Amino acid sequence: MTDLGKVDRAFFDAHIYPHLGAPREDVALGPKHGIDFGVLSVGEKAVVIATDPVSILPQLGFEQAARFALHIVLADVAVSGIPPTHLAISFSLPPEITDEQFATIWETIDAEAKELGVSVVTGHTARYAGIEFPWVGAATVLGVGDHDDLIRPDGARPGDRLLITKGPAAEAVGLLTTLFGDQMTLPDDVLEQARSRMADTTVVKDALIAGATGGVTAMHDATEGGVHGGLVELARGAGVRIDFDPDAVPMLPGVEAVCDYLDMNPWASTSCGTLLMTAKPSAANAVITALEAEGIRVADVGEVSEGEGVFAAGERIEHPAVDPSWAVYAEYAEKT
Repeated sequence: MTDLGKVDRAFFDAHIYPHLGAPREDVALGPKHGIDFGVLSVGEKAVVIATDPVSILPQLGFEQAARFALHIVLADVAVSGIPPTHLAISFSLPPEITDEQFATIWETIDAEAKELGVSVVTGHTARYAGIEFPWVGAATVLGVGDHDDLIRPDGARPGDRLLITKGPAAEAVGLLTTLFGDQMTLPDDVLEQARSRMADTTVVKDALIAGATGGVTAMHDATEGGVHGGLVELARGAGVRIDFDPDAVPMLPGVEAVCDYLDMNPWASTSCGTLLMTAKPSAANAVITALEAEGIRVADVGEVSEGEGVFAAGERIEHPAVDPSWAVYAEYAEKT
């Protein structure tokens, strides 16, 4: 089991996957390592379900922190192609948070949820001793839709094109420079570009636009483990080989300079908001056109074929053992 971040596949397969409670016929897609969501069949409807921790970083300001937290928990349902519709959220708050601060968090979540058509259906809110920011709760998100609209995470097929939005490490760079940029000896313009990457840390819009084109076969959010980790999970889930050209992948302003400064591998660093997609060859251009029309950077960077594994310019890549941004965060947090 890894010291920081999500459990690795070996631990999951040995200790979690064999113990999933009672088997039920209505579970259309259950837990697998690296898979974003589960699916229930309820009547004729598909109910997509995902659960994530709620992370609130006060240093971002409570409004921005709440928006960031909500989009992270909505993302795992959005990549199913079915819009998130319902939210259950629990807050275990540190004693020092004020009523006014939590009101800002909740009112921001309310406004964002309304805009996205998401209804809060249940929850829990309390202060508890021993709780510290940023990990202050958990949320379960549901999306209710038609089975025909579901984009399965294991849906990539030989012949599909690989599309990537935004590129690597946008989330890690945006967060680290927003939280700790004052401690970094980087040019002001680089820090400004890097901090603006926080605006890219949502995949909800990307996924729903892409899914609506009808030609996407699989989607995955490049969170822990970054683009490399996400691609390995995408290929492993479908039992296919993925080849891609790293030079064709978008690299947003500020990312490369900050990663070089921090000695942090951008390809292995978390990037919530970076959408990895496979699409039918006949549909790839339509997906790109739809995303670019909304100002979202995207590129066709590779292909899916028979076989297994992920290859960057012919060189096999493995799933990162640990996301390098965790260690950078811990190092800078200790200084503050």
